[in-house]
Amino acid sequence: MPAGAPGMLPPWKVEQIPGGYKVLDANGQSLAYVYGRDARADADTASVLTMDEARRIASNIAKLPVFSAPHE
Repeated sequence: MPAGAPGMLPPWKVEQIPGGYKVLDANGQSLAYVYGRDARADADTASVLTMDEARRIASNIAKLPVFSAPHE
């Protein structure tokens, strides 16, 4: 297996799902789910993210570096 965290092979990508986004590794393994609400008022009422905020967070997660040093 290549260096790095098992099951977290780069590149990571973001895919829209109902109610949010998920971050996938190169093998299609889901790494993170980020949910939001379409309307700002709905998001504020529920104290959750908007869909735009969820998209930006998922995108930033997908840009995180994968550690190349083997785990000890």
